[in-house]
Amino acid sequence: MTKTLLKINLLFVFLIKRIYPILFLIMSVGLCACYQDKEVQRKIFRYNETAGITSLDPAFARNQANMWIVHQLYNTLVEVNDKMEIVPSLASRWQVSKDGKEWTFTLRNDVFFHDSPAFRGDGKGRRLTAKDVEYSFNRIIDPATASPGAWIFNNRVDEQHPFVALNDSVFRIKLKVAFHPILGILSMQYCSIVPQEAVLYYGTSFRNNPVGSGPFCLVKWVEGQALICKKNVHYFEKDEVGNSLPYLDGIHVSFADSKATEFLLFRQGKLDFINDIDASFKDEVLTRSGNLRKEWNGKVLLNKHPYFNIEYLGISLDTAKPVFQQSPLRLKKVRQAMQYAIDKNRLMLYLRNSIGTPAYSGFIPIGFPAFDSSFHPNQYNLERAKKLLIEAGYHRDMPAIVLNTIPQYANLGVFIINELEKAGMNVQLNVMQKSLLLQQMAAGDINFFRGSWIADYPDAENYLSVFYGDNPAPPNYTRYRNKLFDEWYKTAVITPDDGVRIALYKRMDSLMMDDAPVIPLWYDMVLHLVNPWVKNFHPNSLNLLELRRVMKEK
Repeated sequence: MTKTLLKINLLFVFLIKRIYPILFLIMSVGLCACYQDKEVQRKIFRYNETAGITSLDPAFARNQANMWIVHQLYNTLVEVNDKMEIVPSLASRWQVSKDGKEWTFTLRNDVFFHDSPAFRGDGKGRRLTAKDVEYSFNRIIDPATASPGAWIFNNRVDEQHPFVALNDSVFRIKLKVAFHPILGILSMQYCSIVPQEAVLYYGTSFRNNPVGSGPFCLVKWVEGQALICKKNVHYFEKDEVGNSLPYLDGIHVSFADSKATEFLLFRQGKLDFINDIDASFKDEVLTRSGNLRKEWNGKVLLNKHPYFNIEYLGISLDTAKPVFQQSPLRLKKVRQAMQYAIDKNRLMLYLRNSIGTPAYSGFIPIGFPAFDSSFHPNQYNLERAKKLLIEAGYHRDMPAIVLNTIPQYANLGVFIINELEKAGMNVQLNVMQKSLLLQQMAAGDINFFRGSWIADYPDAENYLSVFYGDNPAPPNYTRYRNKLFDEWYKTAVITPDDGVRIALYKRMDSLMMDDAPVIPLWYDMVLHLVNPWVKNFHPNSLNLLELRRVMKEK
């Protein structure tokens, strides 16, 4: 009898393990369905994360997948609006000292954390205070947290008392030296505010038991299967006529790990939108000019918007490395020839379906006030490229240059090589895994690579810091160092006058482009396909998922 029971139990465990993922998917549909009254069908926003989500703890919001969901669960002191302006969120206002080192924030008094057993008594969410801000920021820089976001405060905040709650409603941050872009940093998801009780209560499992103050709160997350959030009925924000936000009743995230599968789910109406399109379907949906094909008009909406991301070719200028000393890229005119040799209009048309803008200006992308549309240091000019190579001493028999990239960009690499060969350059392609490429870029063991840079916050300083001489790699993978550039950079970040700072940004961009440590390829674009029953869903230049004002008609 005992053996028989044991076999039955083992069989039961086996079956549960095999069918649990299926059961959860069924349950998740049921949970979505349960958000309905007898009279009203609740509105659940559905999207997919092919990359998966690794943590719901904002201290680990290092990639887009994590940032998107963290933005739904938490709030920051300030945030970025759809015009890419820094506006109040948890903080209703702020003041800056004359020397620019102290920033004092007055908090709202109507913000409450989500309900949680971490809170004593009945588990009702308590009011958020300045002590929570102090704790959250100290937690980011605490080595015990091991947050990948610790860099945001490195060498910027006072070493003794950087974060201080003056009372329940007033918080102060003290900097080592003035740094005007600090507001942008405080808008990052790393700076979301968490309650200490919840972090201590859950310990390492805080990653999947989030307690924030955001517009949605977690219902259930089974990794690799589904994640469900419901509306935070106590959320503090209201719209212009006094209606409570968010409008949606919940969020359902699936985790199909294939972009092709994601696209099929979208076509079947099982997803409300998709971010970008799988390459194998791009020509089916889009024309070469980047518009919807006729057969898709009226069936889906195409949202396109400038994206604070630049794709580029980088050149390491580390003079101590043999790979630089022996390369033709050590010569400025060779680097400049590369800038002129690539037909970026053709690149965008045939490789990108015109999604994005050819990068014929500097490193600062479209959308920033410091972007200069009249600045064209690298307009396509094949004859100019050939002439620069001759002036550099390469009439023929140029030593080989190796372009390093990852499999995803192999086709781009082939295109670049063909373009450079037309100018008389000898270029070879080396494809490697991303982790190895980043490792070798950081070590300076390669001197020609494909890279990209996505803005963390809406200030051009985020791009120019990539070339600041005192910065390590990352972000300064090119090891660029120019004394005048560095002087302008240090002046710009302490300058409160926007006009003066933007003028400096433009001069820095121009100076760097003349030295040519990078060849910008294109300024990126957010591309969303949206089902027509979704309303008020708009892309933004940070490609941050914003759902507070989204509505669904079905």
